[in-house]
Amino acid sequence: MQSKNKTVMRSMEILNLFINHAKLTFNEIIELSGIPKTSVYRMLQSLEEMALIDKDQHGKYSLGILFLRFGHLVSERIDIRQVALPSMEKVHKATGEAVNLIIRDGDESVYIEKLQSIQPVRLYTTIGRRSPLYAGACPRAILSFLPAQEREDYLARVELIPYAKGTISTMEALRHSISEARNRGYTKSFSELEDYTAAIAVPIFDHRGDVVAALSVAGIETNYTEETLDDFIALAKEAAAEVSLKLGYSDS
Repeated sequence: MQSKNKTVMRSMEILNLFINHAKLTFNEIIELSGIPKTSVYRMLQSLEEMALIDKDQHGKYSLGILFLRFGHLVSERIDIRQVALPSMEKVHKATGEAVNLIIRDGDESVYIEKLQSIQPVRLYTTIGRRSPLYAGACPRAILSFLPAQEREDYLARVELIPYAKGTISTMEALRHSISEARNRGYTKSFSELEDYTAAIAVPIFDHRGDVVAALSVAGIETNYTEETLDDFIALAKEAAAEVSLKLGYSDS
């Protein structure tokens, strides 16, 4: 049993090399893994037979087709709400503020999970609520990290309709906000969807590096001071990074 476990662990060490390397030669695998040559040879043969590893005409190894099939199954079956909920609960416990999770649906965002604020005055956001991608910290966290061409196509067709006194109303201001978000890694809003409310939000990425959701901390504007904002941002970033990691994202 111990011998079998050791073989499995060493095989995983070899497979893990391909997280950061698209292709590797036999000698590179030996050098990077530190596993004896004869053991690497036997394990590569077995991994090839199981379609977990593929060898091209130049003798270089890469992940096999089976991983692609498994990858599609995993991505199709992941419930992002269930993945994100534990991280959201930690933020909620630490802040007492509302914590929201949204995804994109066309040119809109949809709230798919919310933990209600424990504050006496609460925001009017419900699961299923829709908002335009340009308005509010959470929707704009998705917009800001879309691929450049996709983002530009959206900006070319969107009409900036005001929802509250702080809604972004000019394309110049929207572009500035997007640029700022991409530099800082988060978005913030004040009275954009409702008057006297505020939020900060962080994007969530999947295994391909695509933005698939956003997580926000939201509440009454008076609670979002210089003293509290840094804490809220740090907590939201940590939570979003946890969820992204669970979805297979790597920023390396």
